Amino acid sequence: MKFLIVGLGNIGSEYDSTRHNIGFDVADALTIKYGGSFSLDRHAHVAKCKWKGKQLLVIKPTTYMNLSGKALKYWMDKENISVENVMVIVDELALPLGTLRMRGSGSAGGHNGLKNIEDVLQTGNYPRLRFGIGSDFPKGRQVEFVLGKWTNDELPMVKEKILRSVEMIESFAAQGIMKTMTLYNK
Repeated sequence: MKFLIVGLGNIGSEYDSTRHNIGFDVADALTIKYGGSFSLDRHAHVAKCKWKGKQLLVIKPTTYMNLSGKALKYWMDKENISVENVMVIVDELALPLGTLRMRGSGSAGGHNGLKNIEDVLQTGNYPRLRFGIGSDFPKGRQVEFVLGKWTNDELPMVKEKILRSVEMIESFAAQGIMKTMTLYNK
């Protein structure tokens, strides 16, 4: 059984450890846990991991956030992975910092990466894990906040929630979206 795990973010060292790149951070943690490593391939950094008889294809798109759907669709088609076996990890302003929410479908909610995925797939019916980054910024400063780095006070909790996100992805691959949502969405 194959799964496509898509961590959303932007390439380039200036985006490392930013709130907007939390999808990349979760993809890295998952890949490290299973001894995988990323290599540059078409539209993405790609790692193949095995876990409990399942193949996890983990990608970090190199298309930048706003064209994430291009990489997702390419790897879905190339590896013949159905949309039900895709998990997109994304930052979410509308959730309090550290809140994790898995859904089987939904709207883009103003997120450009998700908008592009919906445009490319022609549906909002794909699994996603939203990682709450909060909205603690002054009016008009959303871009600076989203592209800003985690504070020293936030980092311990963020690291803990990255590990929890990996658990949720494992549960998704082992037990499916419904059971995982019941177990983890509180």
